[in-house]
Amino acid sequence: MSGLGTTRAVALVGLTGHVVEVQAHLAASVPGFTLVGLPDAALSESRDRVRAAVTSSGLAWPNKKITVNLSPAALPKTGSAFDLAIAVAMLAGARLVDDVRPQHVVHLGELGLDGRVHRVRGVLPAVAAAVAAGYPRVVVPAQDADEARLVPGAEVLGVRHLAELAAHYGAEVDELPDAPDDAPVVRRAAPAGAGDLTDVLGQSEARAALEVAAAGGHHLLMVGPPGAGKTMLASRLPGILPDLDEAAAVEVTAIHSVAGTLDAAQGLVRRPPFEDPHHTATPASVVGGGSGLPRPGAASRAHRGVLFLDEVPHFGSRVLETLRQPLEHGEIVIHRAAGTARYPARFQLVLAANPCPCGKAVGKGLDCTCTPLERRRYLARLSGPLLDRVDVQVELPRVSAVDRAERGEASAAVATRVAAARAAAAERLRGTPWTLNGEVPGSWLRERLGAAPALLVDVDRALERGSLSLRGADRVLRLAWTLADLAGREAPSRTDVGRALTLRTRGHRG
Repeated sequence: MSGLGTTRAVALVGLTGHVVEVQAHLAASVPGFTLVGLPDAALSESRDRVRAAVTSSGLAWPNKKITVNLSPAALPKTGSAFDLAIAVAMLAGARLVDDVRPQHVVHLGELGLDGRVHRVRGVLPAVAAAVAAGYPRVVVPAQDADEARLVPGAEVLGVRHLAELAAHYGAEVDELPDAPDDAPVVRRAAPAGAGDLTDVLGQSEARAALEVAAAGGHHLLMVGPPGAGKTMLASRLPGILPDLDEAAAVEVTAIHSVAGTLDAAQGLVRRPPFEDPHHTATPASVVGGGSGLPRPGAASRAHRGVLFLDEVPHFGSRVLETLRQPLEHGEIVIHRAAGTARYPARFQLVLAANPCPCGKAVGKGLDCTCTPLERRRYLARLSGPLLDRVDVQVELPRVSAVDRAERGEASAAVATRVAAARAAAAERLRGTPWTLNGEVPGSWLRERLGAAPALLVDVDRALERGSLSLRGADRVLRLAWTLADLAGREAPSRTDVGRALTLRTRGHRG
């Protein structure tokens, strides 16, 4: 006699989940276990994990030919999260459990050889896809249950052992084995609350530039000597950004779920994330990659937050050039033979660099030991096309004894002004695809200026001198609108345009 068992799982491609029908056919033939449906290597190994887990759970392994199909067969399927669904479908086909109840239930989880159900990545987007497809009932590892319950409408069952789930579906299990929790996952501490802007001594111009960048969602470059406060300023930027709205929080949480950096006990990620990869990072670690279907990198994990590249001239040119796509389009598209993954990556890019290799070329630069050629080569590692996409560029001086006695405003006061400026921009941009000035094309901004071409006299002069590109001119307009929003004005003045030009060109307007 033959039997057929059916249940559901979810295949993730990027952040997009596809419900997969898992069918197990048991035939009276030469015993064997065949898995079809375009599985990757990790998924193909589930045959051995499932066999060991079933026998360790006190259930009889059927002495039949078992064929498991993952449909649709043309969709690439990766990872060990299919283990639980394969085991349930096989047990249903063998009539060791009820063969009807699991049919419309989604199962996610990796099986250990002892039958334990281990946590997996990507539970949040997978459960969201299941609920959207009409499968609200989901079974997940017990340690992932909190994450799954973040999805509205999901009916979640958390299990620690395969025997526990088999008993739930009617199997005769003599005794449920003890299943200790997985080892706790080490999470990165959120830096948003790690410090306050009052910790930054002096640097009033840089603090003002940071506020402008936060208010408009502009990218920022800081050039200054070691110890000037570049890293400290960058780490304080998330603290003056507003909380994520509901849609953004779900999106960011899904990314961190797939990346394996989510602490579900804290609920949805409500604060803008902060990522600061080391300058030795590879392109795959920054923009995403890996064998098979790629995983999100630091740029995607920084979605709706801040991506900080300290000592940016030391980053590889391939890493920096790969950032041009997300800076323009707000997403990363990674192509592999197994498929194409898309990850959102709309972040604020913050770059920090020394003025030269020795870091002493400040002011007259009398202590600098670098040759002019070394200085040019050092900053030339930042390509023109990349720098052209950075709206705010500011130079930081050395901190003097007078500066050490100067403390600026607290992050809370700056955050209040940033929130008000963003609210003004959102009201002006209502009905458009944009919410921040840093996202708006220059053509739309020029139309908003109407019959006020005299405002752009300084910009036109910079274009004629060649110190500003056409893209740079558009970004000056973006900054001018942000300055107007911070000042509570309905439109930018010529003073706003002039200050925006100064912020754009690091003060070198001549």
